[in-house]
Formats: sequence, structure tokens, C-alpha cells
Amino acid sequence: MFYGFIILFGVVSGVFFLQNSTGGNPALLIGGQNATEEIIQNIEKDLGLDLPLYQRYFLYLNDLSPISFHNADIDSRIYMDTSKYSGTYLLDIGSNSMYIKYPYLRQSYATKRPVADIIWHTLPDTVVLAFAAIMIAFIFGVLIGIISALKKGSFLDNSTFIIAVTGMSAPSFFTAAIASQVFGELWSEQSELPIFPLVMMLFALFVGIAAFLNKNRKKIKTEKEKITMSLVALWAFKGLLFGIGIWIFYIIGYSVFGFENIPLIGEVIIGPGTGLNVTGQLYSIDDMSGEEYLTIENLILPAIVLGVRPLALVSQLMRSSMLDVMNEDYIRTARAKGLSEFSVVFKHALKNAMNPVITAVSGSFASLLAGAVFVETIFNWNGIGSELLLAIQNGDLPTMLGITIVISTFFVIINMIVDIVYGFLDPRIRLK
Repeated sequence: MFYGFIILFGVVSGVFFLQNSTGGNPALLIGGQNATEEIIQNIEKDLGLDLPLYQRYFLYLNDLSPISFHNADIDSRIYMDTSKYSGTYLLDIGSNSMYIKYPYLRQSYATKRPVADIIWHTLPDTVVLAFAAIMIAFIFGVLIGIISALKKGSFLDNSTFIIAVTGMSAPSFFTAAIASQVFGELWSEQSELPIFPLVMMLFALFVGIAAFLNKNRKKIKTEKEKITMSLVALWAFKGLLFGIGIWIFYIIGYSVFGFENIPLIGEVIIGPGTGLNVTGQLYSIDDMSGEEYLTIENLILPAIVLGVRPLALVSQLMRSSMLDVMNEDYIRTARAKGLSEFSVVFKHALKNAMNPVITAVSGSFASLLAGAVFVETIFNWNGIGSELLLAIQNGDLPTMLGITIVISTFFVIINMIVDIVYGFLDPRIRLK
């Protein structure tokens, strides 16, 4: 907790001095183009911009701190203004009084609204978006990592590695732009599914079954060995992946190099549309009644796009961690006792392999709160990322500082929670 306090103090100090050293006068933004010199001076005095930088810094810390000093002099810089502060009196120290209060993030230069209200109205949508994205990344990433570790060196393992590298390499704004156009606009009413990947899937499935029957002809007769579902799924996945790769190559070639329509590869099946919108928010307003209603479908595309990068990271970390754990002595002992592979993997190995994954998930969740700017902008999501971008464009220092402090606080709190979770997952690191 002490380290967390030091980190927050450093963030506040660093951002405050960096933003105040960039130049510009916020009083001109607030006063407008027709403001007189007298009006500008009054605004500067009200905001404390007429004071030296170090005094403004200490006044901001006093506003931000839960324990602060104020007095009853209305002309004082630390006047106890009840319209700004909601505090409880503690004791008198000289001519000033000590109060315990909620942190005051001041007012926006651009909108005159309290920064706390701006964050309060936009943060929940970003938290919902980030949570949905990280759950997609965690669930699918862990499953893919486990399968890749158990099938090390196989086609499935190599394929997931290529997909993971692609997911980590693709910028969020690029992925968001593609997803919004394809699934939110082109395929919203009806989808055009390519025939070629489906044909390749069926062809690979036929080849795989034929190869299995030819290779295990004697075992089938003597030991009555049967075709398993895992074998069918593997060969179907091979064909599907290969077909999608050729289809993507065809689309790029057709768009860039002007390939003519190749029979079969360019053919599509018209299917039902996704029903998704290019842009949208978590809550929409009914035009007739004016009431808000939940539009969960608007969450699907931005959550998937935002979860692609952490999914790729989680899957590869889970794979590496599982490979290390599966070579431990206690895993061999569990297998020697006759435990099923499911029990060995999910009851013994998985718990001990989760530590690096928990670290990645926690860091990714906090990063998503700060890094959702592009995704929120493209999908017109009313979140804290869009508000931060708007504040940067307007030079709105209080809003920028307030959002930065909130995001930093999330980082600190999440890291504390992770330390506690570590103790439950691994008894070796619990505090004595």
C-alpha cells in the first residue's frame, strides 16, 4: 500500500509538471475570443494561474488529498468552499483547519463540469468494455494455451502460435477499423461466407480419415480401433485454416493486383447478417419514450477487437507455463497413481501454471482502461478513453489529470489484488 501511494504521488507530480510546462493559457480557452484583459485576469486568479508553479502544485495536492487544510477566509486560496468540497472537520492547526474529504479533481476547462462527474459518467462503460475483452482473452487464451501445451509441436500448436503472433502484431485501430467495416457494415444485413474454406475442410477431413484407415488397417481388424472425434476435428481444422489462408490471399490479390474472379475460390454463400452496428453505445435512448435501454450487441465487436492482443499474450504464456509444470515430478507421480489426464491437467497442473497468466491478465486489464482510446473512438463508445482524447485535443488539464489519476489508481489496486491472489494459487509465496 505504501509503494502504491508513492506510485500515485509520482504519477500526479509527473503529469502535473509536464502538462503545465507545455505552455498555453487555459484562461483564454475559458474566456473565449471576445474576453477582455480584465476577464482573463479574473479567470487566472480563480484558477490560481497567477501563482508560481510550485504554489499551484501544492494547492492541487491539497485539493486532491483526502486530508487537507482549509480556512474560513473567502479570499483565501484554501477557502473551505462547500460547493467544491464535501468534508468533515477534524481539528484546528493555527489559522487553518484540517478536514477529511473526498478528493476534489476540480472542474473541466472546456465544459465547466466537475471532473469527477465526467469520470463517473464515462468510466463504467470503459470498465464494462475492458472486463468483457479481458474475459474473452482469459477464457479462450487459457484453453488455447492448454491445448497447445498438450499438443506440443503439432499442427495445432504451430497454427495457434502463428495466430497469436498475428494478433499481437496487429494494431488495435487497424483491427477495429476492419472489424467495424466488415461485420458492422458489409455483413450487417447479410453475410457472404466463402465456399472454398468449407470445401477444403471437407476435403482435408476425407484425406485424414482415408489416411487413418489405410495406416491402421491391421489395428482396426484386431484391436477394433475407431476414428476419434479429436482426429476428425484436427483434420477439419487443418483444411479450414488452409482454405481461409488461400481465400485471404485471393482477396488481397484481387484487391491489390486486380486478379479476376477465380472459379470456386471467389464464390460465396449468402447467409444471415450479423445484425451489428458500426458504432453504438452500451445504453441507447428510445426515440418514442426517451428511456434508456441496454444494447448489449454494441459491446460484441469492440470487446472482441480489444481482447485480441491480450488473448494472444495469454495463450502463449499459458502454453509456456503449462509446458514447465507438466515436466515436474509431482505430475509424473499423479500419472503413476493412475489419475485421469483431465485430473492431472485441471486439478494439479493448471493451478500452478496460472501465476504468470494472472500477472498478464491483471496488467492487460489495467492497460485496456488506458489503451481503449482508438477502439472507443472508432466504435463511438462513450468511455473514458474518448473523454481523454477530447481533453487532450482541448488542452483540458484538470480532465487529463483526473483521468490519469483514476487509471493509475486502477493499476495500483489491481496489482494489490494480484499479490493476494498469488497467495491462494501458490502457498509458497504466502506471507508468514
